[in-house]
Amino acid sequence: MTEDWLEYEFEKCLKPFPRYSKISKKDFLSTGAFPIVSQEKNLINGYWNNEDDLIKISKPVIVFGDHTKIVKYIDFDFVVGADGVKIFEPIDKIDSRYFAYAINHLKLDDLGYARHYRVLKQTQISFPSLKKQQQIVGKLDAAFELIDRAKANIEKNIQNANELFQSKLNQVFSEKGEGENFELKKLSELGTITSSKRIYKSEYVSEGVPFYRTKELKELAHGKEISLELYITKDRYDEIKSRFGVPKVGDILLSAVGTIGEILVIENENEFYFKDGNIVWFKDFRMVNPYYLRYLLITFVENIKNMAQGAAYSALTIEKINEYKVYFPKDLRIQQKIVEQLDILSVQTKHLQQKYHQKLVNLEELKKSILEKAFKGELL
Repeated sequence: MTEDWLEYEFEKCLKPFPRYSKISKKDFLSTGAFPIVSQEKNLINGYWNNEDDLIKISKPVIVFGDHTKIVKYIDFDFVVGADGVKIFEPIDKIDSRYFAYAINHLKLDDLGYARHYRVLKQTQISFPSLKKQQQIVGKLDAAFELIDRAKANIEKNIQNANELFQSKLNQVFSEKGEGENFELKKLSELGTITSSKRIYKSEYVSEGVPFYRTKELKELAHGKEISLELYITKDRYDEIKSRFGVPKVGDILLSAVGTIGEILVIENENEFYFKDGNIVWFKDFRMVNPYYLRYLLITFVENIKNMAQGAAYSALTIEKINEYKVYFPKDLRIQQKIVEQLDILSVQTKHLQQKYHQKLVNLEELKKSILEKAFKGELL
């Protein structure tokens, strides 16, 4: 700490804040007279109409997400959303915006969804005179505005790259190809679309044949190391295999509940089973290249999400999938050629997005570096 700076325990930096109402997330309005500020990432998380719940501030305050560690500088009247929100009004010696930056600079242990205020109140805040605080804030605001503008441009580039790839997929699967090799088919006409036989919690065991849920499916689909937690016995697996069959090489699994659209092509004969209802099983698509079907399903899921107009689409049904129509090439060689073209475009898109994501990481590191200098007094 520099010589002319003070250092206070965190709670000694705070004025007492009056009690306030909290609005349950399920009651948030999409429009209304007063903004709701909660612990989610976005500055405003909903709206409210009852003025009795409005917090009228005379000095900017900081909202801290006790579960999320999100820090928000609030300079307008607002309503508090849900549980897990802490409101801090700093003492007169500390500028509110400086205080927000100071909290962001702290390296708090990550406790998951547990409350973090117990960690925060064990920290200390260093600060110079108000005049110097405001000088620091001015330099941080200017630097972070440039960084945030650069991040917004990069995020737009990532979105554009994804939209370009999706546009190509839509073109491939919504237009009839040349010649008579293409015909319009429902997915249900090309193979069997089903789910698994139900496995009860009482059948889970600590070791045996792996049992996949959406979580494990997502890990496998993204090439990550799987974090297995559930198994069924080998005897139960063999019984299901003999009576109903199990996924085999070339089959596809699609997550259909919660995080929809995770798609896994079965590429080996490793034994496993999967959760009923949450995952849709595509099997016996004998005249379909499985990777062609995978790209087709990506298009289907994206179109379903777009039809939801930005709302969270919580589930896909087998009935809806069965009725989906697509122009389908009967010649497997044409399918393979399309797959090869899309593979090249997919690799190029992912490579471009990785470069953009690395730039975002670099900008976040730059922010941390600038904050570090600020609280060492190096920006004065």
